[in-house]
This record gives sequence, C-alpha cells and structure tokens, in this order.
Amino acid sequence: MVILVDSAIILRDVRPWGGLRSDIRVAAGRIVEVRPHDAFTAVDGDADVDVEVHDGAGRLALPAFTDAHVHLDSTRIGLPFRPHSAPSGRLWDLIENDRRNWRSAEASVADRATETLERAILNGMTRARSYAQVDADSQLERFHGVQVARDAHASRADVEIVAFPQAGLLREPGVIDLVDQALREGADIVGGIDPSALDGDPKRHLDVVFDLAERHGARIDIHLHEPGELGAFAARAILERTRALDYRGRVTIAHAFCLSDLAPAALGVLLDDIADLDVAVTTIAPGGRTPLPLDEIVGRGIRLGLGQDGQRDYWSPYGNTDMLERTWMLSYSNGLRRDADIEGALAIASLGGARVMGAAAPAMARGGFDPGDAADFVLMDAETPTSAVMDRPRPRTVVHAGRVVAVDGGLR
Repeated sequence: MVILVDSAIILRDVRPWGGLRSDIRVAAGRIVEVRPHDAFTAVDGDADVDVEVHDGAGRLALPAFTDAHVHLDSTRIGLPFRPHSAPSGRLWDLIENDRRNWRSAEASVADRATETLERAILNGMTRARSYAQVDADSQLERFHGVQVARDAHASRADVEIVAFPQAGLLREPGVIDLVDQALREGADIVGGIDPSALDGDPKRHLDVVFDLAERHGARIDIHLHEPGELGAFAARAILERTRALDYRGRVTIAHAFCLSDLAPAALGVLLDDIADLDVAVTTIAPGGRTPLPLDEIVGRGIRLGLGQDGQRDYWSPYGNTDMLERTWMLSYSNGLRRDADIEGALAIASLGGARVMGAAAPAMARGGFDPGDAADFVLMDAETPTSAVMDRPRPRTVVHAGRVVAVDGGLR
C-alpha cells in the first residue's frame, strides 16, 4: 500500500451508503473525521499539510470494491471476442482449452493483466487477490506477467498474488518446485486445488501446500470445486491441518461448492469449525448451481469475499472488471430483493473481500466510514446502494489509501 503521509484530502458533499450528505476528512490513508456537509471551515491541526478538496456533488459513497478471487493471468479483457472453444465444462477440458490458446492471445500476459487491472480500478476496485497459474506448461511466465501488472498499479490498488497450480500439484513433474520458486520471487500465497478430484491424493496435496506455506511464511488459498461429501471431506482435512499447525486466520477456501450441498446439520458443524479457525471463504456467484448459504456464513462472522474469477477468457465469456455487476450476480442468484440484503451483498463485495485479504475492515453493511477506517471509497451518481447495483452508473471517482486514483474515467 502506498500512502502519502504529508497530504490530506476532504471529500465534500458525499452520501456514505446513501445516508446524510457529509464531508469526510482523510489523512495518512485513514478517515480522520466525518461531519455533516459544509461543517469543515478549516483543517485544524494540518497547517503543514497540503489539503486537496474534492466536491462529491451529493454522490453516493461506498467502500471501494475488493476482487477477492480473480485470474488476471487468463484475462482477454480489451481483446477481440473469441467464441468459447472448450469441448465441455469439465475441469480438465477447461484447463486443456486454456493451454491450447493462451499463448496465441493478441497481447502478452503482462499487458492483458495490466489493462484488466486498470479497468477494474476505474470501476472502483482498490484491492485484488489474483491467481497466477504455475504449471509445467507455463512455468513462471504467467506469474511474472501478473507481477508486472501489480507493479504498474501499485499506487492505485493492493494486489496479492497466489502461486496457483491450476493443473494440480502432483499430476505433472516439477510443479512443486515451480510453486516454491514463485514464492521465493514474491508470491504472497500458496495455492491448491481439488486435492482428491484433480490430484487424486488429498493427503499428499495438502501436506505439500501447508509445508510450502510454513517454509515461506505464506498464507494459503485452495480452490475447492469438489461437491457434496467429497468437498466436505477435503474441507475437514484443510481444517484439521489449520488447527494442528495453528494456521488460524491464514487460510481461504475458494468456491467451496460443497457448502451448497450439505444437509443443514452437517453444514452447521462444518461452518462452526470454519468460523472457529477463522478460515475465509470466497465465491464468484456462479450460475448453474445452488448458491452458497450466505446467511449461515455471514451470520457466523466468517470472512466472505466476492470475485470476478476469469474474465472473458478461455474458460468462459463472463466478467467485465466491474464488481458492481458481480454484486448484481450475487444478489440475483441468491434471490435478494430487500435493500438491506442487497447492501449486505455490497458489503461482501467490498469490506468482506478486504477482510479476506487481511485488512482490518468492518464486517457489516453500512460500515467503512468511521474514523480510523481505511480511506478506500468509490463515488457514483446513484440514488441508493441498491440502485447502484441495478444501474451500475459511470463514471466513478475512486479513492485508495487516501488519494484519488481515478476520476471521470481516467487514472491519476
């Protein structure tokens, strides 16, 4: 995170979560004070600090978005549309389709990832956790491409990189060493994927993931597409290792499809353990399957984030860098109608993802605008939070770490 400690800003006439028109004073990347609009007549105590004043013109203010599950290395955002070419929706067919095509893209991984990240920032995203595929096919090329994108926008967004063995850790030789090397070169998180269904050896897979994490002091993020009892078995194995190695608060289960399949009693036991060990969960609001039990997850205080996944890539045509649209998908797929529930979905897409990434963000909707909170906001011309999700207005003004980083459709 880049913070300008010798500067301050005042956002005048904004409506946090659609509430009263307010002025927000920010310094050193944090909210200092929130007052009714036009209450600031001077910047007390800041005589030696440059103050930048921005007129919000009564616009809606929301916490900036967090894309807690994105594959920047596979994106085709900004490139000509290509018809989907995978022979089926099975995982290995999708992996192979990506392998056949990614090198023939009209731009490099670094250029595509940088462009996608720019568009996401313009849409109000200031935090992202990106997977970077590390496998026998791409080696570290895709990881290095995501690193370039992260560095290009380091002053505008906080980006974590997962060294992600998309094709499994054990199926092909050399992958474990490649993940180890990516961690040595700056990856933040060890990735894993479907220990039973893909790698066929859940014990060995999880042994490797947790060993790499311990050796590098890294966190863990495991894709778990496995459904039903198979997925629950893997989740319990992840929790057992988390408890045994005291990795509380450092593990994320991505997708967690099994949580949609379990009977209420079994689901309750598993979610209680997830909450007890502070294991985070992320979702992409997928179509074609039963949604995650949001109320049961959020009600237990489990950190829950939302992500775009791949975007217009060789896996699917969906995704457009706008987390407001993904919030619409989350709301629609869960049948949310009440404003309070849709605001809860917005909180998952912003503050929830920030908590997944380890930020000290509030856990509830309508949070993020108290003194001491991170100064990461997005302003837009919308009547209410729900109308913002439905209409997705542009352009947007984006503030990250107390600095305006995007305004009127352009980066600063």
